Amino acid sequence: MKTKENTARLLISCADRPGIVATVSQFLAAQGANILDSRQHSTDPEAGRFFMRMVFYLDDLINKREALDKAFQSEVAERFAMDYRFSRADRRKRMAILVSKYDHCLLELLWKWQREELEVDIPLVISNHDDLRKMVESYGLAYYYLPLTKDTKPAQETEIDRLLQEHNIDFAVLARYMQILSKNLAEKYSSRIINIHHSFLPAFIGANPYKKAYERGVKLIGATAHYVTDDLDEGPIIEQDVERVSHRDQVDDLVRIGRDIERKVLAKAVQAHVEDRVIIFENKTVVL
Repeated sequence: MKTKENTARLLISCADRPGIVATVSQFLAAQGANILDSRQHSTDPEAGRFFMRMVFYLDDLINKREALDKAFQSEVAERFAMDYRFSRADRRKRMAILVSKYDHCLLELLWKWQREELEVDIPLVISNHDDLRKMVESYGLAYYYLPLTKDTKPAQETEIDRLLQEHNIDFAVLARYMQILSKNLAEKYSSRIINIHHSFLPAFIGANPYKKAYERGVKLIGATAHYVTDDLDEGPIIEQDVERVSHRDQVDDLVRIGRDIERKVLAKAVQAHVEDRVIIFENKTVVL
């Protein structure tokens, strides 16, 4: 029986050359593994980069994992100068959610989590406002209210960092957390914080994007989910979507339509991260 306990994912990034897929497949076959899914992507010939995600089943994976990793490193990874990682499909990632006052993105994540459509553990929700406490606690989740002023921001972020470490958080989601993270925090959790931006980046970055979009008379609005970096709204993009609007739509209409896109885009990005489908290369992502 192909249980999650014996299923793993392998993500690979390396210079493109012949024989990669065959070598990896032959290695796994020699270990007694059965490949369940395989997806790969090669960049243009000039860039010459290769990306792959394999899902495989191997009996007694828990006890074989360490030996498998060492063998892959010496027999395959070194030969192709690969960046790679294995992850077990049964290990639920621990996700923290940071939020301010808007609840739509938070509710989408909690709804999917409650229905087991998002297979994560959520040890805590952190907010700089106390508005959403009752709603979050109704899901049986811990809610940490960390008020924030300009003068207390360093101390508040220190407490955020402490909580993330205390709860062994794998990654965090900014579900409309309306604060800019410091460079130190962004760098410490590089590739482990996902943000939703309420516009179709790189257009209309920063504050009041819907007002800016309205003033430009746009015909499409959208949302972008990306990894957080110390450059505001310029991290690697995971997911985007748009919807057509018209001159009849006022700012309030754009906000309403935009929020619907935001929650869907963020949920898709989080899902991709949880399922180990995202490979980051430079400032881009390959989502397999």
